[in-house]
Amino acid sequence: MTLSEENLDPKTDETPQAHAGSQPAEPPAGAQEDSLPEWARKELSKARSEAASYRTRLRDAEAALTDAKSPEEFEAALAEVKSQNRELERAVLIGSVARRFDLPDELASRLRGSTAEELEADAKALQVLLAPQAPGSLGGGLTPSDEDDGEMDPRTLARRSRRF
Repeated sequence: MTLSEENLDPKTDETPQAHAGSQPAEPPAGAQEDSLPEWARKELSKARSEAASYRTRLRDAEAALTDAKSPEEFEAALAEVKSQNRELERAVLIGSVARRFDLPDELASRLRGSTAEELEADAKALQVLLAPQAPGSLGGGLTPSDEDDGEMDPRTLARRSRRF
């Protein structure tokens, strides 16, 4: 063994002195999150909670499958895992279609259809309803009538308004 191999940290293959004087390559995770905009922090938090939910479901499914003692119990646990998997796949599909068509989360849960094509068609229909409608006329208010012949005499207009 050489002198340099004796001083290597087995976890990082670096000398201990390299850690003492060097700055960390990346700031701590909390510092990175603080620099993100509010919407990004909310999305990150949402993704983390979803991932935690998936991990919990996975542990529950693994426990159910390992606790099965008979073939019937195993089949029942497997059927439950498959059912949960279908639900999760549908939720992922609905989420991706909703993001593709810029639908808010409140409307994403209302998408109908069993296939990606059906969900996309429903999302397009909802997107059309959410889009701002163009005004029929961009006129700014008063439009002279044909009988004025383009004149806007204030006295004439005042006399006309008294007649009504």
